[in-house]
Amino acid sequence: MRRGGNVATGGVFAAGSLALLFLASAAPSGRLGLTAAAGLFPMGAVLAAGTAAGALCWAAAGLLGLILVPDKGVALLFLLFLGIYPVAKAAIESLRRLPLEWGLKLLFFNAALLFFWFAARTLFLPDPPAWLRTPLLLLGGNAVFVCYDIGLSRLIALLSRRLFRRPSRRREP
Repeated sequence: MRRGGNVATGGVFAAGSLALLFLASAAPSGRLGLTAAAGLFPMGAVLAAGTAAGALCWAAAGLLGLILVPDKGVALLFLLFLGIYPVAKAAIESLRRLPLEWGLKLLFFNAALLFFWFAARTLFLPDPPAWLRTPLLLLGGNAVFVCYDIGLSRLIALLSRRLFRRPSRRREP
């Protein structure tokens, strides 16, 4: 695809992400799920037009989300983790060395989790409950993240086969 086509693809997918971010901010429940679904659009842009289009989709939807979406927490979650992770995942998995890939993915997730934890503690919870101060939060978070990553890999493989008619390059964990 030509460069202009990649930019247009990133923009179209960004519009889809932004629409879901609006829904997430208006929904009485399911905000996390809708925000995660908004993160599927950068993944689609990566599959359709490459990593640059995915990064454009993430940046445009995230920045416009911060400006336009009423719930800034939803936009921040998208901007700092759920929107960028599919793009980072594509870049990390291009290394083709499974132990290094998992190490980088876990490092990425834990950096985002710790950033959110310290930001929430500083801004909202100066004295967090005991369950938020335990290592179980990190262990549970990492377990959920591994499940999320495996599910995302399977979704990428399915989309690659069905929509883009190309075999998945990702090997199963």
